[in-house]
Amino acid sequence: MPKGYIIGHITVKDPEAYKEYVERDTPILHGLGGRFVVRGGQAQVMEGETLDRHVVIEFPSYEAALAAYNDPDYQEVADIRRRTADSVILVVEGT
Repeated sequence: MPKGYIIGHITVKDPEAYKEYVERDTPILHGLGGRFVVRGGQAQVMEGETLDRHVVIEFPSYEAALAAYNDPDYQEVADIRRRTADSVILVVEGT
């Protein structure tokens, strides 16, 4: 079965407030089967445009990734990200 991924491209506008999002989303997403593959770190745009920070979270399946994104506890915490950063979030099926 193909894995599922939540991929985020993020530019943090309020670093102090964004810390709360990171502290709270991590245990929720781990508890829902997620494994952070990429979380921040160095990145260089080779073509096109994107935001500053990149996150890839792997789940056992596409359905699990969708369920994690739509989880009410995660959505409550995601509101912090929405207030403190610009972001593009995708749920993707892997091979």
